[in-house]
Amino acid sequence: MASSKRIKTQYPGVYYREAQRIGGTGTERIYYALYKRDGRLIETKIGRQFSDDLTPAKAALIRAQLIEGRRSTRKELRQAEMDNAPWTILSLWEEYKRRKPNLKGIITDQNRFEVHLRHLQNMKPEEITTTLVDNLQLSLANSGKKPGTIKNVIELLRRIISFGEKKGLITPSQICAHFEMPILNNQKTEDLTPEQLNNLIAAIESTKHKKAGQMMLLALYTGMRRGEIFNLKWEHIDWYRGFINIVGRDDGLGAKSGQCERIPLNDLARQLLSSVPKGQSRYVFPGKSGGRLVDIRKQADALKKEAGLPDSFRPFHGLRHVYASLLASTGKVSMYELQKLMTHKSAAMTQRYAHLRDDALKKASQTASEAILKALNTSSRINGK
Repeated sequence: MASSKRIKTQYPGVYYREAQRIGGTGTERIYYALYKRDGRLIETKIGRQFSDDLTPAKAALIRAQLIEGRRSTRKELRQAEMDNAPWTILSLWEEYKRRKPNLKGIITDQNRFEVHLRHLQNMKPEEITTTLVDNLQLSLANSGKKPGTIKNVIELLRRIISFGEKKGLITPSQICAHFEMPILNNQKTEDLTPEQLNNLIAAIESTKHKKAGQMMLLALYTGMRRGEIFNLKWEHIDWYRGFINIVGRDDGLGAKSGQCERIPLNDLARQLLSSVPKGQSRYVFPGKSGGRLVDIRKQADALKKEAGLPDSFRPFHGLRHVYASLLASTGKVSMYELQKLMTHKSAAMTQRYAHLRDDALKKASQTASEAILKALNTSSRINGK
């Protein structure tokens, strides 16, 4: 490692630092040039005393050539090589991350790239064919990967190549693959019977896992997501106006939409939150140190077991679905209102509950039918007299 101390030479703008000699014992000099070009001060490494056979005089000559533009710095040469090099899947991915450093989910995407796409890193976009994509899907399926995982991997590869086209880094003629995305049928709308729901409430009232119980009740009363509950701070609760503000965050800890959302603070939620002790932490349900809670799965699973709920039931996500299902089944809430309450980005995400609302409307319509028949029968009896 080179010393940080600059040592001047007899030539202006040329200095060196002492460093361990490469391939030998002792030290050697590493020469640097300091100069201005186009009004900009540039400091660049020229080379090593023994490895590059450099002397102060040779270093001064190279510095003069750099000033006159007859020679490029090592950095400029590396950049030129990069500019002239063909784009590969890896270089497109690195450029994608450079231009979108704060993109939500980038860490998860990086893990997908490392695990599933790293073997394609040196391939050019035009070498990614439909057959290759199909074989990748088949390989992932044969290794036991779930359809959702396969879809995410293929979508990431497609996104990388599409990014290169949109930014003008590659041309449409270089895109040879047709990405046929796997069809998923993994929408799981969990529900609880009235008996199961009563058992859960009873378990929450008697359990020692009070924090987990309160958080699960909040999911049931408001439909909030697990991450939104974990990230909930006292300042997010608008007691006066009667709303819970869900703050959008790039790290995925806030609203899933990435935008600020708000949901009504109904009576049950207000009563629950009012009963939560307010300590020194800004978080409503803080971790041990007062910071954001990281995980409460063990306690939530214990509560689920105490209530006798199915093993497949997800404590937080499942209760969010129970909230939506109960709401839709009343027939008193429009799908648009349900979408806003669930903070769904699109109406399509709310459609899974449409049949519940339809059933409620059918029952209401049947009630009207029965009322009309009753009125007609009464009228007939009156007219008969």
